[in-house]
Amino acid sequence: MYDRIQELSQEDLSRLHQASLALLADLGIVFNDRQAVEIFASRGFRVEGRKVFFSESQVSAALETCPERFTVQARDPGKSVAIGGDDFVLAPGYGAPFVTGPDGLQRQAAMADYDDFCRLVQTSPVLGMNGFMMVEPHDVPAQTAHLDMLLSSILLSDKPFMGSPASRQGTRDCLEMLKLIWGWEEGAEETCTVSLINSLSPFQFSEEMTGSLIELARANQAVVIAALIMAGSSGPVTLPGVLAMQNAEILAGITLAQLVRPGCPVIYGSTSSAMDMRSGALTIGAPELSVMISATAQMARFYGLPSRSGGALTDALAPDAQAGAESALALSTAARSGINFILHAAGILGSYISMSFEKFLLDEELAGMIKKILKPLEISPETIDLETMKEVGIGGQYLTQPKTFKLCRTEFYLPRLMSRAGYDAWSAGGRKRIDQEASARLEQRLAAYVRPEIYPGLEKALKRFVQDRKRS
Repeated sequence: MYDRIQELSQEDLSRLHQASLALLADLGIVFNDRQAVEIFASRGFRVEGRKVFFSESQVSAALETCPERFTVQARDPGKSVAIGGDDFVLAPGYGAPFVTGPDGLQRQAAMADYDDFCRLVQTSPVLGMNGFMMVEPHDVPAQTAHLDMLLSSILLSDKPFMGSPASRQGTRDCLEMLKLIWGWEEGAEETCTVSLINSLSPFQFSEEMTGSLIELARANQAVVIAALIMAGSSGPVTLPGVLAMQNAEILAGITLAQLVRPGCPVIYGSTSSAMDMRSGALTIGAPELSVMISATAQMARFYGLPSRSGGALTDALAPDAQAGAESALALSTAARSGINFILHAAGILGSYISMSFEKFLLDEELAGMIKKILKPLEISPETIDLETMKEVGIGGQYLTQPKTFKLCRTEFYLPRLMSRAGYDAWSAGGRKRIDQEASARLEQRLAAYVRPEIYPGLEKALKRFVQDRKRS
């Protein structure tokens, strides 16, 4: 398939791989978790304090047990999603402490905002998976916020959802809630969630992330091993250097996951980008991000692994033209490059600092258009339809043909928000910009939400678990 974004050669990919192996063997990776270091030491890895060194054979052995594709079970089985190969899923924004209103002003995020984003995900025609920490609610205690967010994710949506990796205890709480839903037997756990494990660049994993990784892998839950390196700050100034560094960190995390439980699902992930050399800020609306997305997808395929990147990412602080342009560039690059798990596909503003309800709806529109672009054309006698063309003949029209009537509502993408009206009709409708149209539609969307059914006994058990954990 032809694409003007650079296709790295096998020589290029091998050179990056060998550079990463040299870093793993000579420099090593620090794991700030005692159990992780013990696991590596017990399996013959060279360990110096908290630093672990990796040989090529040890990394290769881990990669051999990773699945190329897996399914994440949903509470509604019909909404389970496959990740890997040609299958991909879109998930909402993640980790924003603020919400940006239609007036462009930021405010602290609240639990009610998290709940509304769950409702939007449930009713979304394009997002296949619910998130975790779509916003960080300030009005619930930080120590137990993960319990509230997980409970909302489960009760307000029956799509698959992301797990809690913020701490080892938070991960254990998540796994206990999953057990209540699916009734696992020890060793036979289905994959029911995906959790984000970030490295601590350069060349480290934090205690919290490492502990969560071990718990999740042990329970056969999917983990995204991801790096967010700022080129020129936390990583080299050159993008090839960043690729080699992040690859070393990701391979180290994948190796630990496979040592804990061979065959547990892992996703190769990155949202590394450039630092703005004028301000020192992370730039996720930069063209370098899209270059990194494409290269990350290619590195993942080099190893036969599913991949993850960011989606509708922007540095803009309001859902304006900058946000639209940057988000379209990043999301379309991720989808067309073959990324399998596209996080931040809807809602993010300001380099992860904020979520916007209006931008969530705008990004949905964008994602729907991209999915239409990616839908393969079926080239067949029926779709070419020579007979109709011959019947209409030279200088005829197709508007009143039976086939046009039959397919007029399904053949083309019909936007929900984007205007195709002429000036007069647009003026008569109040001359609304698209962000204003999204704001007007938001209330209707939330009002039409219907909470999915859940067995009353299960809901009671989940709420009791959350209450008991809060008390403890």
